[in-house]
Amino acid sequence: TGQISLSIADAAKSYGAEIRTGAAVEQIMIKNGQAAGVALTDGTEFKAKTVISGCDPYLTFRKFTSSEHLESDFLSEIDRYRFRGSSGKVNLALDRLPEFTCRPGDGLHIRGDIAIAPSIDYLERAYDEAKYGAFSKRPYLNVVIPSLTDSTIAPPGKHVMSIFVQYAPYHLAEGPEAWPSQREAFGDTVVDTLAEYCPGLKESILHRQVLTPWDMERDFGLTEGNIFHGELSLEQLFFLRPAPKWARYRTPVRKLWMCGSGAHPGGGVMGAPGRLAALQMLKEGAV
Repeated sequence: TGQISLSIADAAKSYGAEIRTGAAVEQIMIKNGQAAGVALTDGTEFKAKTVISGCDPYLTFRKFTSSEHLESDFLSEIDRYRFRGSSGKVNLALDRLPEFTCRPGDGLHIRGDIAIAPSIDYLERAYDEAKYGAFSKRPYLNVVIPSLTDSTIAPPGKHVMSIFVQYAPYHLAEGPEAWPSQREAFGDTVVDTLAEYCPGLKESILHRQVLTPWDMERDFGLTEGNIFHGELSLEQLFFLRPAPKWARYRTPVRKLWMCGSGAHPGGGVMGAPGRLAALQMLKEGAV
């Protein structure tokens, strides 16, 4: 899916957009009751007629926007907005193509999603542990091997494996700050579980990266590690996302718009919030 982002970036640049990465935002500048630009943590300021936030509602309104510009009722809605990240990620660099006991060898069966979810009871037990603030000892795994689709991301004969993991609650029983001390144990659990279905996996690992919800919040700006910018539960969908009366990409601050997964219809690698936000802005002459 990284190629999707690169393609969007190339399209934007072809129309004259300038893209900056590693540019942490300090605040959204507001003047005379409307968004006037963005200030970075290094002191750089960008003045703008319109500001569009692709960040989640908490970051947008609780971190980047001064509360003096927002009504208390609206802030209460944002404070009630639920994140509760529950997933982690383990990425592996392998010295050979993995083989699965149920179907050895190469083939189409390993060129899509590979799910480790033996039964409903298995999934229920995995979730039950997360309810009490612990990562699943027998987790649900969703595995892809992107180097089979794009050979440029690994040397010849080597492979990259990406493992999406549930459940890994942001709110551990010991608190989210305990994640660094549990990160490697979480990674071991994921590898041990997958190795039951993929003999020789452990011996083939050249390098691994373990990302917990705490890491996702710290490194990628995902509040509580929620990859959807907030739970996709009924009370946070449609006209309620991110708050009642504010589901059409406008915000209480004039000239400040939302276009990320914290807006309708939510996350899922579909681009719908961004497209719908752009159409609404064009309709209202906001750009």
